[in-house]
Amino acid sequence: MIPRYSRDKMNAVWRTENRYQTWLDIEILACEAMAKRGDIPEKSLKNIKDRAGFDIARIEEIEKTTKHDVIAFLTSLTEKVGEDGRFIHMGLTSSDVLDTSLAVLLREASQILIDDVNLLLPVLKSKATEHRHTVMIGRSHGIHAEPITFGLKMALWYQEMERNLTRLVRAKDAISYGKISGAVGTFSFIDPSIEEYVCQKLGLKPAPISSQIVQRDRHAEFFTTLAIVASSIDKFSQEIRLLQRTEAREVEEYFAPGQKGSSAMPHKRNPVLSENLSGLARLMRSYALASLEDVALWHERDISHSSVERVIAPDATILLDFMLHRFTELVRNLVIYPERMLANLGMTKGVIFSQTVLLKLIEQGMSREDAYRVVQRNTMRSWNEGIDFQRLLLEDNEVMSHMNGKDIEDACRIENFLRHIDFIFKRVFG
Repeated sequence: MIPRYSRDKMNAVWRTENRYQTWLDIEILACEAMAKRGDIPEKSLKNIKDRAGFDIARIEEIEKTTKHDVIAFLTSLTEKVGEDGRFIHMGLTSSDVLDTSLAVLLREASQILIDDVNLLLPVLKSKATEHRHTVMIGRSHGIHAEPITFGLKMALWYQEMERNLTRLVRAKDAISYGKISGAVGTFSFIDPSIEEYVCQKLGLKPAPISSQIVQRDRHAEFFTTLAIVASSIDKFSQEIRLLQRTEAREVEEYFAPGQKGSSAMPHKRNPVLSENLSGLARLMRSYALASLEDVALWHERDISHSSVERVIAPDATILLDFMLHRFTELVRNLVIYPERMLANLGMTKGVIFSQTVLLKLIEQGMSREDAYRVVQRNTMRSWNEGIDFQRLLLEDNEVMSHMNGKDIEDACRIENFLRHIDFIFKRVFG
């Protein structure tokens, strides 16, 4: 049973309270590390830990004057701590707090996304197993090609999402770096051991080298990964939309009792969930582009990336969380029409067996060029006149000089295309 989607978990990551709490955690951990070194008195550390806190309304009031969120936060914090507040943020710069906290929040968000994919994978596997032998036509360029099974299509999606799971784990690791190295990353007024202590306590790794900031290629990798996952969902959703077209109608989104498809046409049952997901993927790709634009900053840092990240960090993670849950439900409830798949399979009067006939003629001694010419001649007539392909072969003297009726019958069996389904499934699912 897939848990009902709730925004609460991901939204909690990006709540203002959580952001300020993460800032506070970083400042206190830095004070702890300094106290261990003897840089600040133990009694001052105890006072800081006992009295430190934040008041969002007070921070916002101070920021109206300072025009600087971290300074407003620190001023509010010092008001609560008192005289020992002078030890807070000693030797740090704002980006030490901002970048390290962003790493913590993105790490939390990425774990939620990883959990989402782990909920989707068994749903795809279940559909693949159920329809392992549900035969349908495979299409290239939108045109009938050769038979596949719907289970193979689901297995393909499953493995793509497995790759996306690997990408998300890698992206989580790439973003899990903090820095407490001062104004331009040189540790001028803070010992490197402070950075190591803070990062270790937060489950991060110290950036081996930083400027005033953690370098934004890490963030670009993270958001580009999210866009790749969204693009996979777009790909799958587009396939559902194509297969739901009236002319195909091989699958259909679940249409609930009382649901309406059109204000004007009562008969409409539209693939609205898939269309929604395809649209949201476009937005996700735009976030990836924005993150790539943030990589090139002036010298040791400018602030042009900050406004971008304040939007895309919560938006992209919340949005992909929603997309993954929506797609999981879509697949779980997807309506499959095997009879329609079989009907569509026979629509082209057997021309889908052209390759098996081609290969059989070659085996029987005909050159590839001649075999291709003979088979194409019959497929074109079958296409144009709507005559059964197998019948045309039986009436073609050039074909019959190399094959007999049983050869043609054997060449025109669906089973020829499906011999290795179990082999493919074993490779995908083990």
